[in-house]
Amino acid sequence: MARAIKDGLVTREELFIVSKLWNTFHDAERVEPIVKKQLADWGLEYFDLYLIHFPVALEWVDPAVRYPPGWHYEGDEIRPSKATIQETWGALEALVAAGLTKSIGISNFQGQLIYDLLRSAKIRPATLQIEHHPYLVQQELLNLAKHEGIAVTAYSSFGPASFKQFNMEHAAKLTPLIEDETIQKIAAKYNRDPSQVLLRWATQRGLAIIPKSTREPIMASNFASIDFDLSEEDIATISGFNRGIRFNQPSNVRSTIPFPSTTPIHLL
Repeated sequence: MARAIKDGLVTREELFIVSKLWNTFHDAERVEPIVKKQLADWGLEYFDLYLIHFPVALEWVDPAVRYPPGWHYEGDEIRPSKATIQETWGALEALVAAGLTKSIGISNFQGQLIYDLLRSAKIRPATLQIEHHPYLVQQELLNLAKHEGIAVTAYSSFGPASFKQFNMEHAAKLTPLIEDETIQKIAAKYNRDPSQVLLRWATQRGLAIIPKSTREPIMASNFASIDFDLSEEDIATISGFNRGIRFNQPSNVRSTIPFPSTTPIHLL
């Protein structure tokens, strides 16, 4: 990235670069040092948006020992930190004041935690990034974010396809959305790919999307997903796939935390 800017391929102002705070750096004193390390790794002076990755505080792992640290403190043990969301958010607000990021946001938060965060936030979250696809619509959460003026970014727009590589049984049992007969019929109606229909279903309802690809034809197809409109009937049909099925959540990670526990851990 730094080389591309230096060589004049792109200017910094033309880029919007987002990074996240991992769970093991939620303690206030750990936030700025890890952000400075991330910026140094990228060769940048600031991020455009910096997010709390999960509302889950884990004990610090020294980057000199293991980086990235992952979920486990040692072996199979997941060791929680005592950092609160308010403490962590305050540290992110300090990043804005220090010029290390232009805006801050949250990822994988649910309604109760958003309300709790807003009680003490001096800077409101600019965005909420969530798993969002027809199997997990989360309309009430979307309504909450809209009411509070928080933009929503959808990841895993294609549903279980993003998680089969992790051998998740419930992902393997579901029909991939791009292979679903109803989605394919809607795509044929507009002379579009099923993937474009799934992306447009999100953007037409006001969400930002972040589909990932390294293949130029796929990236071009993703960009072209915004130059047509679905009918309200087709949007409702796709929304009707909702089953409340979530794939990306802490409970998918084996935990040795004893419950009940007096240590605060911010689950989804």
